[in-house]
Amino acid sequence: MSMLLATAPLISDPTLIFFVVLLIILFAPIIMSKLRIPHIIGMVLAGVLVGPFGLNVLERGSSFEIFGQVGLYYIMFLAGLEMDMKSVKKNTKRFFTFGLLTCLVPLTMTYVVARLVLDYTHPTSFLLGCIMASNTLIAYPIIGRYGLQRHSSVALSVGSSMISLFLSLVMIAVLSAAYTRPEVPLASQLPAFASQLIFWLFFLLKLAAFIAGSVFIIPRLTRYFLRRYSDAVMQYIFVLSVMFLSAALTAFIGLEGIFGAFFSGLILNRYIPHVSPLMNRIEFIGNAVFIPYFLIGVGMLINVTTLFQGGEVVWIVVLIAFIGTFGKAVAAYISSLLFRLPQRDGNMMFGLTSAHAAGAIAMVMVGMRLNLVNDDMLNGVVIMILVTCVISTIVTERSAQSIVLHEKAHLAAATAGKGDDEKILLCVKYPEIAPQLLSLSLMMRNQRLNRGLVALNVVYDDGNSSIGHEQGLRLLENLQQQASASEVRMQTQVRLATNIANGIKHAFREFACSEIVMGMHVHTDVSPKFWGEFIQSLYNGLNRQIILTRFVQPLSTLRLIQVAVPSRAEYEPGFHRWLERLSRLAEQSGCRIQFHGRQESFVLIREHLSSHHPNVRAEFSIMTHWNELPQLAANIADDHMFVIVTARKGTISYKNALEHLPDELQQYFSGKNLMIIFPDQFGNDTKEEAMSFTEAQHHEERSIYDAILRLIHSSH
Repeated sequence: MSMLLATAPLISDPTLIFFVVLLIILFAPIIMSKLRIPHIIGMVLAGVLVGPFGLNVLERGSSFEIFGQVGLYYIMFLAGLEMDMKSVKKNTKRFFTFGLLTCLVPLTMTYVVARLVLDYTHPTSFLLGCIMASNTLIAYPIIGRYGLQRHSSVALSVGSSMISLFLSLVMIAVLSAAYTRPEVPLASQLPAFASQLIFWLFFLLKLAAFIAGSVFIIPRLTRYFLRRYSDAVMQYIFVLSVMFLSAALTAFIGLEGIFGAFFSGLILNRYIPHVSPLMNRIEFIGNAVFIPYFLIGVGMLINVTTLFQGGEVVWIVVLIAFIGTFGKAVAAYISSLLFRLPQRDGNMMFGLTSAHAAGAIAMVMVGMRLNLVNDDMLNGVVIMILVTCVISTIVTERSAQSIVLHEKAHLAAATAGKGDDEKILLCVKYPEIAPQLLSLSLMMRNQRLNRGLVALNVVYDDGNSSIGHEQGLRLLENLQQQASASEVRMQTQVRLATNIANGIKHAFREFACSEIVMGMHVHTDVSPKFWGEFIQSLYNGLNRQIILTRFVQPLSTLRLIQVAVPSRAEYEPGFHRWLERLSRLAEQSGCRIQFHGRQESFVLIREHLSSHHPNVRAEFSIMTHWNELPQLAANIADDHMFVIVTARKGTISYKNALEHLPDELQQYFSGKNLMIIFPDQFGNDTKEEAMSFTEAQHHEERSIYDAILRLIHSSH
């Protein structure tokens, strides 16, 4: 066997190396799924097999160094990008509690065992404790497959991992500073204590400058870029550039680059919605190439043959792996008991925080440079990485399945007898705003139902209908590609009609849709003809929710949604539908939402938000009369979205002041991000074709009474 390993061919051609890696990425999940084992383990084991300590097929060269580093940054960046920041702000004490426990408990236990059982020196025991105190989110890709990125236990695990990693890196820096004379200005002319003090002052100063600069510069630069450039490739390159720059700056400070990658993900969190095509591209490329490259590279570091060299190594491996894993388990389950979380959440917290990889390797390298690590300890730590990766992926996979099954059962029980008819019809005409309408629909849809969208382009049936038909097909094809990038099904139709509004209504009924999302037009002013004839023709005879929007800048750059709620809106059948859509929009975009209305409406709005969207940051402002609407215009900034919940004539919340809405919008809200909602009028069970002598399908826009009033006013 040794001769076979010695003579095994070593592939050095870059093309063949990449081909072998792709084969591993392709077949590892297939084989592991047959064995009912998480595919991440397959990546690591494949790295052991083909690496220099296995069959020696591949050398861990520069490609694995580069792509592996990118994969590690990707894991940490995605963890920060997908964190629920509102949950973090509401549960800050929990994050720090779990972070301190998952750091200090393994550190203390490992230090005591290393000193008393392994008879290591104080610095070596402290180094080993720091290694076991940190952890790598090796199993985080599993979370993405199950869609649990914003689950409370996942958020706690990710946040605590960064806290424990940060503390471990700082303690390693302290240990390193104690053994080496830091390279700081004038250090050579100062005593050791003074030079170390200067080193830490410089370190804290650089760290504070990095954090302050990142928080101040990156959001402004991101908003500027996203407003002006909508190209998918450019946006992706911009995001990666921010990630790598942050990683490089933290490495310059003296911390590992993974901290900078995670921190940049936190800052970009609110600018990249979870359901956006950009997020899908980031996740796809990372999970397809970079993260598997990192996992294979970790496996190539592991030398399994050291287990057969003597009992001393086996004893060290067993002890290190057991104590480190046991310490993480104690911290996770104590935290779950303190926070009164179910056992499945405790399992998830343990699974995500129990793996060791990148941080452990980096710290071992520091220990080797300081002559604190011998060969047995090095082999023990490397084998420990394999053991903890296996434990972490298995526990995380099983706990994720348990959480998903519980949530599905809870959702089924909650929605029993309450059928949800959600099916959004997206009416598009202008290519300039069609992508924004799609983004809005993706944010408003119920992801748990996972239903597709319907995109409609209605062409006026005249002599130019063939040209309009071709343009509509191209527009819908591009829109369908964007929806596919977010893994959302979309039905499309180009429809010829002599009346655009009737064409929309007929398609609405054919597809059995629940609501309409459409843009006003590409102009900054509100066209009276559009508002009067077209909208009146659309909502007469169609009693379902209609959402009209006008975008001045991308949704991802919004900071506040202001909603004008008419009095008695809570009595309308469509009240909860529009409230649910706006709540999802605020939740996905990460911005605040402020309601203007009466206290009676606020009671039900608060109740709905606390029950279904507790993480939405909602504010309430009393608006006693609808005539106060123009006064709100002064407080609407360019990065705000102003939403007006209006009403049809004859409904409970309708008021005469709504007749002046088109003029007020044109006068006070020109050039603003705008959304106008016509709620459901008769609810789900009413047939929209119903018509009687008491309720006709058509209402005159101007009644005879309006004409008499105008005549009276003009005579004065």
